Amino acid sequence: MTDLEIKIENNGLAFVTLNRPEVNNAFNASVIDLLNEAFTSLGQNKDVHVIILSGNGKNFSAGADLNWMKQAASFSEEENVQDAIKLADMLSVINTCPKPVIGVIQGVAMGGGVGLTSVVDIAIGAPSTKFALSEVKLGLTPATISPYVVAAIGSRQARRLFLTAERFDAQAALAYGLLHDIAEDPMSEAIILAEALLNNAPAAMADAKKLIADVDGQPITAELRHLTAQRIAARRKSDEGKEGLDAFLSKRKPNWSAPS
Repeated sequence: MTDLEIKIENNGLAFVTLNRPEVNNAFNASVIDLLNEAFTSLGQNKDVHVIILSGNGKNFSAGADLNWMKQAASFSEEENVQDAIKLADMLSVINTCPKPVIGVIQGVAMGGGVGLTSVVDIAIGAPSTKFALSEVKLGLTPATISPYVVAAIGSRQARRLFLTAERFDAQAALAYGLLHDIAEDPMSEAIILAEALLNNAPAAMADAKKLIADVDGQPITAELRHLTAQRIAARRKSDEGKEGLDAFLSKRKPNWSAPS
């Protein structure tokens, strides 16, 4: 049994599942490496178009494995930095994965589990899901996950949640922007959404993700307007752009569409 399960369907949908239910899918150095490798590989796999990230058992992820964190306390400062960089790199790999990533967030998502929730493109929770950024209760801070959590919920909410370490429910997470939707069966909702995404142009979705990263927070200058003009011009001339427009005008499905 592996700590991370990967399954790729024939239709281009991939499932990445945290598989440490006995510790609420808390991650350690090994799991971090496995996640980094998985999303790097799936991001480069031309047969994969959408990825669903979830956790086996009752809970999505309790964040960092406390036994692993306790071991890290005995590391030198440089060893600690290198260890933390691996976590930061893993989060970045998921955040910048060129494929759409849907998160199924059930049970609890604590600390680093909130970080994982923040780096997926679409997060779907269950009504009973509970969240917390509990690091300060342990004398720590949510440092490596902070850029993604703040991007998801904004600095105003972060100023409260980072400091109080309080638990909050799915409705609050939806209001904060951490979740996109709440569903009684979040995996079924994720699969429905993934199947819809399979009808979209794969490279266009990758470019759309990069577009968001490049324009987010930028002033609307002449340079930015020129950049966006270049991006749409490149899409119009791309094979996907030509195929998509021709398919629409011909009232047929484009060649990348999932089978009915």
